[in-house]
Amino acid sequence: MRFNGDRIVPDHDNCVACQRCAMKCPQGAITIKENEMAFPAHSAYTERIRRIGWEQASTGGVMLSSCGNDLPYRSIFDDLVLDAAQVTNPAIDPLREPIETRCFLGARPDRLDFTETEDEILLDTEMSPGVMLRTPIMIGQMSLGSISYNAQIALFRAAMETGTLVGTGEGGLHSDFYEYGSIINSEVASGRFGINPPYLKKVASLEIKIGQGAKPGHGGHLPGEKTTEMISQTRMIPKGTDALSPYPHHDIYSIEDLQQLIYALKESTRYRVPVGVKVAAVHNVAAIASGMVRAGADFITIDGFRGGTGAAPRIIRDHAGIPLELAIAAVDQRLREEGIRHRATLCAGGSIRYSADLVKALALGADVAMICTPVLIAMGCRVCQQCHRGLCSWGIATQNPTYTQRLDIDVAARRVSNLLYAWNEELREICGAMGIDSVESFVGNRDRLRYLGPNPRIAEILGVKHAGEAWG
Repeated sequence: MRFNGDRIVPDHDNCVACQRCAMKCPQGAITIKENEMAFPAHSAYTERIRRIGWEQASTGGVMLSSCGNDLPYRSIFDDLVLDAAQVTNPAIDPLREPIETRCFLGARPDRLDFTETEDEILLDTEMSPGVMLRTPIMIGQMSLGSISYNAQIALFRAAMETGTLVGTGEGGLHSDFYEYGSIINSEVASGRFGINPPYLKKVASLEIKIGQGAKPGHGGHLPGEKTTEMISQTRMIPKGTDALSPYPHHDIYSIEDLQQLIYALKESTRYRVPVGVKVAAVHNVAAIASGMVRAGADFITIDGFRGGTGAAPRIIRDHAGIPLELAIAAVDQRLREEGIRHRATLCAGGSIRYSADLVKALALGADVAMICTPVLIAMGCRVCQQCHRGLCSWGIATQNPTYTQRLDIDVAARRVSNLLYAWNEELREICGAMGIDSVESFVGNRDRLRYLGPNPRIAEILGVKHAGEAWG
């Protein structure tokens, strides 16, 4: 909306469909309705396809978009139902009995060796570095630049409150955030933006980004409109320039190359923190994950094809990759068959919308769920998919000071904390209903899932029986 000197009028060129004008109108006088006259109905040439053609005919360029894939692919999570304890395997009351939701990020040893003396038993095995999470939910990688300063500090405070990790994205680490190092998972991406000693040494864990669910095979993209003075200094790039990461790491063309970078990072941190690797969910993700674990990754992250992004070519975002559910099951099964499942924590994100998806992801084999869009929604995001334009009027995905000041840090941090607490409580409720007293006992327990969808082949790949089939 803008004032034309006489009255307030709509300004359609700046509209990003964020609905803030309707939400904040003090008189409740604004209503947004779809214009049914704009595009006559057509089953093949939908409005979406016609808009793409219209825009490309005007610009001659690649269509960009934000957030995650919004095409109506079937959600496999919605085709899965959970088991519940009855009679012979009694439920656990989470209000009266403990249910453990803590988990650890990092590798586990092949075996434990002890020395027994007359007075005590000593552990001889040298343990790999790890991070304890109070909940099996971590906040994913969102860079300073793709989101605002206020949004990022709100996420850090929420992670401190709830005892989990939050990623920096590939945007470096602003010096104001060093105090939150104990909950930060720094990302090392192909552009190497903002990587300096504090970025590596003042954090809880490091993650090498090979791929991202929203744009597998593609590098990061921060439009120049978002590269302000603060972003320029943090990323160590010129102000106002596009920050385009190379598509591959130009020093990684094999598992052996990846191993060199993993151990270079471990040595740079004196083996103090776990080092992980993130890849997009693609056709051969299980074999790739096996190589990552054998290369020394302490944790691996699988990002599904509905994963979010601050900016990506729409054609890649909407058509590349595979569903997260299939990737989790394939990776977990492959690592178990090779006897190396314990050597890395399996993190999964890029399709987890709410707590029911979290529970099913854990049952399929993930140790930890990674979320981004749900925490943005908690802060006020309406998922208008226009982050790349830098016009987020909610002050989240923008660097415009007029908009960023609208995001109250304390309120946003509290809302994100509440969301994580709520999911964790619902996870405890589900575990209790199944008679399971520890999340670690629930991970990979696919026998507690049943499939209700239309394609039995999917159930076969997931390793899940159809509804109506009993144990044994």
